[in-house]
Amino acid sequence: MKLQIGTPPVEFEALIDTGSSVIWTQCLPCLNCYDQRNPIFDPSKSSTYQDLRCNNKADHSCVYDLVYGDQSYSIGSFATETVTIKSTSGQSYVMPETIIGCSHNSSMLGRSFSGMVGLNLGRSSLVSQMGKHMQGAISYCFSPEGTSKIHFGSNAIVSGEGTVSTTMFMKKENHVFYYLNLDAVSVEETRIETLGTPFHAVDGNIIIDSGTTFTYLPASYYSLVREAVEKVVTAERVTYQDDDSLCYKTDTMDIFPVITMHFSGGADLVLGKNNTYMDYGEAICLIIICGPAAPNFGEAIFGNIAQNNFLVGYDLSSRLVSFKPTDCGVTQDIPIDDNSISAASLFQFNIKFVLFVFVLSLIRL
Repeated sequence: MKLQIGTPPVEFEALIDTGSSVIWTQCLPCLNCYDQRNPIFDPSKSSTYQDLRCNNKADHSCVYDLVYGDQSYSIGSFATETVTIKSTSGQSYVMPETIIGCSHNSSMLGRSFSGMVGLNLGRSSLVSQMGKHMQGAISYCFSPEGTSKIHFGSNAIVSGEGTVSTTMFMKKENHVFYYLNLDAVSVEETRIETLGTPFHAVDGNIIIDSGTTFTYLPASYYSLVREAVEKVVTAERVTYQDDDSLCYKTDTMDIFPVITMHFSGGADLVLGKNNTYMDYGEAICLIIICGPAAPNFGEAIFGNIAQNNFLVGYDLSSRLVSFKPTDCGVTQDIPIDDNSISAASLFQFNIKFVLFVFVLSLIRL
């Protein structure tokens, strides 16, 4: 996602993450920073940058320390700054005094983005700070290749032929995450219910997260799904990456079964082969994996590869998450009546989305 920060504005290219709450970018002076495509932000050159003060520190600084599952990290201090978001139509949405993280010590393995944009329900996330201006709705469409788009406001509502919707849950112990309720997983015609397993719940048992690469299921339930896949695939088993991976020596996806995720409310999500299997060249592996992904996250996560080529919408007012099969590599233009909707509903942003072959499970502090 491309934003601008500061006055005068400086371009800031970031990854979006529905599982985290901090908007952060690398800043000067830099104690330890990785290479990024854009120049590193220099707060001293911005007239609107202001360090956030915390009374519980001797120097009144507000510090943060984020560690990611792949051992990437960001350490820095909170500040307020003007954030500007430009839509694909050329309009700008200006957010003065936005809380951001200014990272002076960071590592993002294998990537050149300036930082992260958190989109969960935490107080410092972009979603929370946009507040009523985003009209309670956000949607994105991840393409495995090239540029994808993200929508805020009325244009973010997902509807039309093929759309399925399921209830979004918020939990008291992890109230910032978006939970869904997974009722069952089907491997071809074999339906594996969560009912009767420790995984079963009625108030949310899996987190949907755009910042985690793969999909994770708890061990007892994962083993049932894995066994069902093993019964279908007849190719030679091979060990690849680690002993726990389910991998086969083959050069075709055709031999692998279709997997369907059955969410509550009749939201049956038929996943493509590229949503559930990864071709590493030497082997093709199941990328629904045994959890847990991260200690603070729970055992079940619906990750970003499984969401590829679905238009995914979060309607916070109705507490619904909707999915619509979509070719996300094709521009999704929505007609806009400039005279009848608010500024927030105009915003459709280009985002750069990279599929990681490692896990981006966040250990949220």
